[in-house]
Amino acid sequence: MSDKGEEARNLFLQGHNCAQAVLCAFAEDLGIDNAMARRMSACFGGGLGGQREVCGAVSGMCMALSLKYAPENPADHAAKSDFYKLIQKACGRFKEENGSIICRELLGLPAGTPPSSPQPRTKEYYKRRPCPDKVKSAADILHSCLKEEDIKS
Repeated sequence: MSDKGEEARNLFLQGHNCAQAVLCAFAEDLGIDNAMARRMSACFGGGLGGQREVCGAVSGMCMALSLKYAPENPADHAAKSDFYKLIQKACGRFKEENGSIICRELLGLPAGTPPSSPQPRTKEYYKRRPCPDKVKSAADILHSCLKEEDIKS
């Protein structure tokens, strides 16, 4: 467990969406300011704009990994392959820990659930959603991946 995981969880509880909470917890470490991190990740909340597809916390985790490790040269297929393996590893860890990377599945919603709109963050909201824990999980996995990749460098 990392302090970054708790920071991301707290950001979510303060009103950031799931992707924003994860990316903003690492923004300074990645060389971007919080305002930029919030804007970059705003569309990924609720599984891509409330569509309940890939979990926003997973998207925030992957955006952070991209900012840190994405290959500079788009023609470097070996580097791109290594980078994709890192993304797959991080997503695999999240799936192993949480059962899925799909928002709708994490929320226990059936396939075909219509897109949602942001809702007020009330006690009832948090009783129905595992999102704070998923945000923390993604941030903890991200923290671990960053440490592992930095050791390799």
